[in-house]
Amino acid sequence: MLYFGFFFMINFIVKKNGLSKDNGYAILFYLLFILFFPTIFNNSNIIYANFFILLALRRLISLQSLKASKEKIFDAAFWIFIASLFQFWSILFLILVYISIVFHVSRDYRNWVLPFIALLAVTILFYMTSLILNFDAVAFIQERAVFDFRIDYFKNNYENAALSIYTAVALFFVTSMLMTLSNRPQIVHSSYKKIVACFFIAVFVFIISPNKSNDLLLFSIAPLSIMATSHVEYMQQKLNNEIVYYTLIVCSLFTFFSQL
Repeated sequence: MLYFGFFFMINFIVKKNGLSKDNGYAILFYLLFILFFPTIFNNSNIIYANFFILLALRRLISLQSLKASKEKIFDAAFWIFIASLFQFWSILFLILVYISIVFHVSRDYRNWVLPFIALLAVTILFYMTSLILNFDAVAFIQERAVFDFRIDYFKNNYENAALSIYTAVALFFVTSMLMTLSNRPQIVHSSYKKIVACFFIAVFVFIISPNKSNDLLLFSIAPLSIMATSHVEYMQQKLNNEIVYYTLIVCSLFTFFSQL
């Protein structure tokens, strides 16, 4: 059921904030990128964490309107701290909260304090839950607050191939975004910068997380889908776009079925 929530939120983010025209490209790309890593469907913690990160991203992108900015900052930080209970290093997305504050509402010192209030709220709720369910809250966090830079987890060559192809595709769309950003409407510059930052934070989460697997790249799929959508809409050449579609479809289907 959460997968449908992913598609709904990615579609909401791009259309509500003017990052896409009235089409379904974002949903299509999100689906194709998920197919790169079929084991994602078996990792409930990553799925829950990603759901809350998307809730946070939705609030941070909409911060450009400057409406209810304090509520949006608190909500985003709150959802990120909740996500960290399922995948600890997703807490690094808190960097995106402060990037958003710098872009839009840095002059009000209260905005800088709001993430700490969100942390306090989540801490209280988590501690109460630990008392009810009778587990050690401190030990729970300590077991997860470790890092491991090794990337030697592949069970077979197909997982390695999926990561390699995904990396190449990601480099293409990220490079396209960075090279064309200055030519895009000024009103969406900050939103696209946050999308790019979100992608690199997701990559760093993948790099430092213990118990590494391709599933952790789920965090990077939403920002990459938005960048892919932007690339297709920006490049008006039909042949160019068709090459992108068919290449990506072939790669996603190959990696999906080869790993089953």
